[in-house]
Amino acid sequence: MQLYNKLSAKERESLLEEAGEERLTLSFYQYAKIGNPHLFRNHLFIAWHEQDVLGRIYVAHEGINAQLSVPAKRFNEFKEFLDGIYFLKDVRLNIAIEHDLKSFLKLKVKVRHKIVADGLNDDTFDVTNKGIHVDAIRFNELIEDPNTVLVDMRNHYESEIGHFKNAVTPDVDTFRDSLDIIEEELKDHKEDKKLVMYCTGGIRCEKASAYYKHKGFKNVFQLEGGIIEYARQVEDQGLENKFIGKNFVFDHRRGERITEDVISHCHQCGEPCDSHTNCANEACHLLFIQCENCAVKMENCCSQECIEVIHLPEEEQKRLRQGIPNSNKIFKKGRSEKLRFKK
Repeated sequence: MQLYNKLSAKERESLLEEAGEERLTLSFYQYAKIGNPHLFRNHLFIAWHEQDVLGRIYVAHEGINAQLSVPAKRFNEFKEFLDGIYFLKDVRLNIAIEHDLKSFLKLKVKVRHKIVADGLNDDTFDVTNKGIHVDAIRFNELIEDPNTVLVDMRNHYESEIGHFKNAVTPDVDTFRDSLDIIEEELKDHKEDKKLVMYCTGGIRCEKASAYYKHKGFKNVFQLEGGIIEYARQVEDQGLENKFIGKNFVFDHRRGERITEDVISHCHQCGEPCDSHTNCANEACHLLFIQCENCAVKMENCCSQECIEVIHLPEEEQKRLRQGIPNSNKIFKKGRSEKLRFKK
């Protein structure tokens, strides 16, 4: 019985290219009490491996958070499987606007302490006492209200390439950092202002809305389905689109274009650009914005030092990486003294 990946990402990429079959990129989450996350994890892996589902899935005692790539021809089979799990029946699926054959190259189902790393002690408040979910129509109405404060609950590298007009976009590296900053900035308006939040697919706002209600905010709202579902509703219903730029996504695409506006800049030359990349030096792997010209000039690296490393023999590169922790412990995403236009 297979409970782990046997193929490398490159091998999987070749198979996907050879098959050439349409795939759907989607995401979903659900807070639920899972008694044995490890057993549930194995159940998911066995079923989804057989269905040729790929993606990154986190399972915890508090629920599930999933970003997936599903063969289009097997979508109904995939949906029937979800509906057979009592707390996932009719769960909202955020289906991407732009699909990519290679948005995910492996199936990774991991057991975590939490489905979102929020740094909160959930025992101190009721996570089910959440804010009011609103659709795109109501969201557009709310954010035009002068008594509304619109807050982006994502990190700086996400909001940098796209966000809603007039939104507060905290310059933070983690979701947990934004919670205290927003509370402090709005501490005098817990009763007289409407707090309206949004994120990529809704999962961060789900926890944040309960947290802020616990902290005394009286009027808390969240965009149901996040930016992904908002963009779909805007397109389907012909609504005014109040989002500008790209929506950052956590797969190989790194972004979905919502509008043609390019609101960010290349971190190396400063020219308008909203395409994220990872530094080609595996020991660095810094996530940053790089234009096509700089990608050629810098060989997909963030610095001259990293260019020198990638030209070393592979064995020497591996030797240099030995003992170095994961890149996100070395660099903050999108921040480095080596990047002239993003410190």
